[in-house]
Amino acid sequence: MNPLPRLVATTVLGLATLAAFAPAQAAPERAVAAPVASPFSGAELARMKAGAARVSILRDKWGIPHVFGKSDADAVFGMVFAQAEDDFNRVELNYINAMGRLAEVEGEGELWRDLRMKLYIDPADMQAKYAASPAWLKKLMDAFADGMNWYLVTHPQVKPKLITRFEPWMALSFSEGSIGGDIESIDLKALAAFYGSPPQAAPKVEKVALAMLGNGADKGFDEEPKGSNGFAIAPRLTADKHALLMINPHTSFYFRPEVHMVSEEGLNAYGAVTWGQFFIYQGFNERLGWMHTSGGGDVIDEYLETVSGKDGRFFYKHGSEELPVRSKRIVLPYKTAGGMASRTVTAYFTQHGPVIRAENGKWVSVKMMDDPMHALMQSYGRTKARDYAAFYKVMELRTNSSNNTVYADADGNIAYFHGNFIPRRDPRFDWTKPVDGSDPATDWKGLHGIKETITVVNPKSGYISNTNNWPCTGFGASSPKCADYPAYMWSLPQNARGIHAERVLHDAANLTLDGLIARAYDPYLTAFEPLVPALVKDWDALPDSDPRKAALARQVAALRGWDLRWSTGSVPTSLAVYWGQDMVKNAAPRARAAAMPVVDFVQGRLTGEERLAALARASDKLQADFGSWQTPWGEINRFQRLSAAVDAGYDDSKPSFPVGFTSANWGSLASFGMTANQTTKRIYGDRGNSFVAAVEFGPRVRAKSILAGGESADPASPHFADQAAMYSRGEFKDVLFYKDDIEKGLERKYHPGE
Repeated sequence: MNPLPRLVATTVLGLATLAAFAPAQAAPERAVAAPVASPFSGAELARMKAGAARVSILRDKWGIPHVFGKSDADAVFGMVFAQAEDDFNRVELNYINAMGRLAEVEGEGELWRDLRMKLYIDPADMQAKYAASPAWLKKLMDAFADGMNWYLVTHPQVKPKLITRFEPWMALSFSEGSIGGDIESIDLKALAAFYGSPPQAAPKVEKVALAMLGNGADKGFDEEPKGSNGFAIAPRLTADKHALLMINPHTSFYFRPEVHMVSEEGLNAYGAVTWGQFFIYQGFNERLGWMHTSGGGDVIDEYLETVSGKDGRFFYKHGSEELPVRSKRIVLPYKTAGGMASRTVTAYFTQHGPVIRAENGKWVSVKMMDDPMHALMQSYGRTKARDYAAFYKVMELRTNSSNNTVYADADGNIAYFHGNFIPRRDPRFDWTKPVDGSDPATDWKGLHGIKETITVVNPKSGYISNTNNWPCTGFGASSPKCADYPAYMWSLPQNARGIHAERVLHDAANLTLDGLIARAYDPYLTAFEPLVPALVKDWDALPDSDPRKAALARQVAALRGWDLRWSTGSVPTSLAVYWGQDMVKNAAPRARAAAMPVVDFVQGRLTGEERLAALARASDKLQADFGSWQTPWGEINRFQRLSAAVDAGYDDSKPSFPVGFTSANWGSLASFGMTANQTTKRIYGDRGNSFVAAVEFGPRVRAKSILAGGESADPASPHFADQAAMYSRGEFKDVLFYKDDIEKGLERKYHPGE
């Protein structure tokens, strides 16, 4: 126990004073026993067996599961079962992380990540939300738990890391499938500094900087964006006068598998599902499709809290009032070499949310969306919408906080929603920075209605695009005027992909599925447009007596003649990417200090001397690693899948496939970047194009897709890497959407557990 010391006076306290009486966080306590699996009762087993009998899983020639159930709940049962078959490890890890239990598996190093989750996820609270959920949603959550548990029952050889029994309420802990959830904006180092020892001031970090800057830039690679591309094309610009949708999430590879779920209650959804969730996150049904891109409005705010102490309690100022700080003891179990131990932390909350760090003598609390029940309702509900009106009604739940939505349907409509959950705030304040929590004017004032947010419906331009950039372009002459909206309605700037997308779509005409795919893989690299001419000018200005004139002559000649297009056989692509990476590595600290995207900083802030020096270093690195700076890009940039491990690792001596497309940071619409610590000479992609699909909404929906590697995580499976070569070439497979087509390409049909 850590009771608060008694305070003798009421004062507004500076940080040093607060530190003196803030409760010290507990040291590791007594060892606790490892969790024990709960046995399933006979009634539970009978219920699960009956549920399995109502489900058929049809695996096609690519191993894609097409799940058919009598009810939506049956389809959910079969869909999560199929996911567990393909990669139970990732399913379980997602829930371990979502519930704040990663340290129980990985050890003490994950304590603060667990605390971050447990500031929002409490089993008792989730159980209460489950009890309050609509009956239809409860049925789906029940089916989710039964499907996962039936997998464990029928696969006794599988040994879970932690979760030996799934409960329905667990679905509420993981209700939104984005690659970068809102909670990840809370800095773990600052959280640990505040709760791991007496609170200390944390460095000031603006939200804009967090959103724009990659934390991996110091490795020499600007971190591959956690983002996506979404395109929608109106019928008048297509060959067959049907709307087209391009679904191109840029996630870590194997983050989402490809799944199809069908029920006799009107469900017929196909697309990508985040491991462990029971709804299609990005995909389509026979009438419409949806694609999410990250980076909508500013939806997370930090508050500087003026805290004082009285009679052993904390209070914070709000207007003329002194309100009590709520405290909560959170137990954090963790794995040790000898078993299990735990640490107890006293967490603090104001009306704005949990306290996450200290800054300049204040405590900082954070406010973000926290409505898992409605978020789950919205995530599932959009998969069953059959027209724009129904989809819009689902959007009115306004619980999609981290994403934009690109939409297309069989009626010929295309639409774009920039964000969805947008708090209404006083525009006088700069919401990119922490605001004064003691001023009631900074409180949220409800949510903006969808009609008040940045939306585009059936633009005259005939196309929609978003690449995690601002909404001020991407729709041709139909683009919204951002100045007409509060600044907090959009949070990210333009990027190189956004410029590229506008160019490949502005003159679209008579597009087919293949034509849309070709534009989504257009090889031009817009980020090098200002860089290469500047470098050429730098070199031209060197006197003949400068040794760099001769040393870099051939490199500059190669870049001077380059058409700025990637290909596996391109030497200038190799040179440009290594040159760009070197500039990024050296400029990253200054870019962060300037709160600029590092590529923008490199384009506009470097000197000629810096550009030339970076080219020399890039040439030397290529020479050292590959024997020549004139190495074709495909010899360097490779796709490789060696194991099912989340951190699989790479090996230059093992087989791999050449890939032409580059990191999205350089403007490549097709994205392929490396975020793992590079221990190889070659670059092996692990984030970017993952599940990609192009969809045509005619009387009979048509689609093509590709998946990084393959559907299964089992290296022994024929579907572990059966799409790898196609993926590397940007070659798509035909989606088998209708049952007669599925049966023609059928590999196996079975009930879960057979």
